[in-house]
Amino acid sequence: MKIYLVLISVIFGTFSYTLSQKKELSLKDAVMLQRSLSPERITNFLWISDTEYSTCSKDWKTLFKNNVNADKDVELLKIENLNLALQTSYQNFGGMEWINETTILLNDGQTISEYNVVNKTGKILKKVGVDSENLNYHSKSNQLAYTIANNIYVDEKAITKNIDKNIVSGQSIARNEFGISAGIFWSINGSYLAFYQKNERNVHDYPLLDINSTPGELVSIKYPMAGQRSEEPKIGIYSLKNHKTVYINPRGNKDDYFTNLCFTPDEKYILVAEVNRDQNHMHLNVYDSKTGKFVKKLFEEKNDKWVEPEHAAFFPDAKSNIFIWISERDGFNNLYAYTFNLESETDFPVQLTKHRFVIKDILSASSDGKEIYYSATGENPTNTVFYRCNMNGENELLTKESGTHSLLISKNGNYYMDSYTSLKVPHSAKILTRNAEIRKELINSKEKLDEYSIGTTEIGKIKGVDGSDLYYRFIKPQNFDATKKYPVLVYVYGGPHAQMVTNSWLGGANLWMHWMANQGYLIFTLDNRGSGERGFEFESQIHRNLGDYEIEDQLSGINFLKSFPFVDSERLAVHGWSYGGFMTSSLMLREPDVFKVGVAGGPVTDWKYYEIMYGERYMDRPEQNKEGYEKASLMTHAKNLKGDLLLIHGTIDDVVVMQNNLALVKKFIDLGIQMDFFPYPMHKHNVSGKDRVHLMEKILSYIIEKNK
Repeated sequence: MKIYLVLISVIFGTFSYTLSQKKELSLKDAVMLQRSLSPERITNFLWISDTEYSTCSKDWKTLFKNNVNADKDVELLKIENLNLALQTSYQNFGGMEWINETTILLNDGQTISEYNVVNKTGKILKKVGVDSENLNYHSKSNQLAYTIANNIYVDEKAITKNIDKNIVSGQSIARNEFGISAGIFWSINGSYLAFYQKNERNVHDYPLLDINSTPGELVSIKYPMAGQRSEEPKIGIYSLKNHKTVYINPRGNKDDYFTNLCFTPDEKYILVAEVNRDQNHMHLNVYDSKTGKFVKKLFEEKNDKWVEPEHAAFFPDAKSNIFIWISERDGFNNLYAYTFNLESETDFPVQLTKHRFVIKDILSASSDGKEIYYSATGENPTNTVFYRCNMNGENELLTKESGTHSLLISKNGNYYMDSYTSLKVPHSAKILTRNAEIRKELINSKEKLDEYSIGTTEIGKIKGVDGSDLYYRFIKPQNFDATKKYPVLVYVYGGPHAQMVTNSWLGGANLWMHWMANQGYLIFTLDNRGSGERGFEFESQIHRNLGDYEIEDQLSGINFLKSFPFVDSERLAVHGWSYGGFMTSSLMLREPDVFKVGVAGGPVTDWKYYEIMYGERYMDRPEQNKEGYEKASLMTHAKNLKGDLLLIHGTIDDVVVMQNNLALVKKFIDLGIQMDFFPYPMHKHNVSGKDRVHLMEKILSYIIEKNK
């Protein structure tokens, strides 16, 4: 009991001083103050139209102006003065853009205004109610599209009138897979509005319990589980001229996927990727914007495992018929230039890049469309760097320093602002010329954590059993002594599209890991096969067998740890959330002699309980892969539990529904095996806000207590 009370006092204690007069980081501050303790950054940097001037809002509430050739910023505008002039209530300059050299546009998701910074006048352009969502403002035509419930409105006029709540228009579809993040799309001049529509009649209603009312109420969500009936998508195209809507249906099955929608620059056509439900065959199709009729299949891609387009076609020049497509058909995301030609039967692309590393996204193009700017990992997959390539396939690395970069190019293409962070650099931002000459330094942040007793972080790599490079992050306590023995907490995610180890501030770690390290722990994280930013071969080995290769690689990390004399191999703990919860539980049950204690948050316990769009990509349908589903199921291995296991779940989790955890708890009960379970009432897939302190105390105190 005394030990536990001491732990609580450490967790919630305020700052105390060590002999070196450095502050001790409390767990509460590590959780709640991570953002305020992160390095100072240049915020809301924007280039002013086609000029050499830029603005930034250092505190989000005061706008400063600068010239690339000037040393000092000039205060331009305060948010309170703008609010006074417009009679608005903007909290900051967060949703701002420059319309021209003198006028800014502000959008806080409810009120859209313009303001002339020279003559200090402006007006409210659009204002919507609090029930309006998914706002998409088209500044060129001054039209605002948004949704209320399951219908779309344009400037207060309903363009869909879905009475049936199962028909949903204007929201993202496919549960945000395939790079989908929106449901409303304007054509370049605002002549057409395209939108996703989904029919969810055949999708099961899944009940979530709302305990805030008396008695409690069931709230239903649509949750399509693997192998069951899915949503049926359409694409609507609304003409602002004749006020009519035409619809595009999948050309294959009704439950195929629509994604990567874009208009051609002349607004005449829509390009959309259609992916079959098995997710191994994609067609990029062309439709007529006016009639919705199918025009042509431009090309298709197939793969025995999966095809996952995540980026819409990019037209670098509105006057040209060239578009860029990102594809990993050669094993890594690369750029391919196509000619948009409706006459020829075949059109062979020009492969602009032939990188053996991952391209992440296209940033922009030069004003003449002859150069493409894009982000990529570069040779080191823990980095994010930027390149420029031309239509001849000649490319150039723009960001020379190793780290995680963000780039903003001036509209005239003469300058770019490069901000970056790395394990060694808290944050740096500077303006460079087109030729990569440094014109001025904007900021070179100091490390705020220098005032605290913080341990060390290193990033390295080991070889996996298949020869793959596996990158790890290793955190040691501030007073690390190599002659002592330390317990280890392995923090794991391990799932697709995620990368835990990055060359960025703290190596991508959370501050609570440093608090835990200073309690006498080593904190270790490894990105196994299946995780993101490594190319198709590395990421797709998990197909139909989730858990197998990931566990194999995590055990390679454990063997690496055991090679150090200061590692106490009898006191290994593991923790993760979501896919990391699946990995934590899998490691505890499938390798029961390795870890003494585990804490699994929001875990998938059987992939038949998870959603169609994600689950079927990696596991196929349950009837197609019975052996794989059974092997990956935690119920299959529950009998093996030896160590202490704590399962945690948000009671209204709409991503990994709590049925996952409850099914595993029931299995343990059936087997007569004791374990621990803790619910977080009325929290979704993770625990946020002030309750997160309670969560981290629960997790870390459990590990410390059980891993003695």
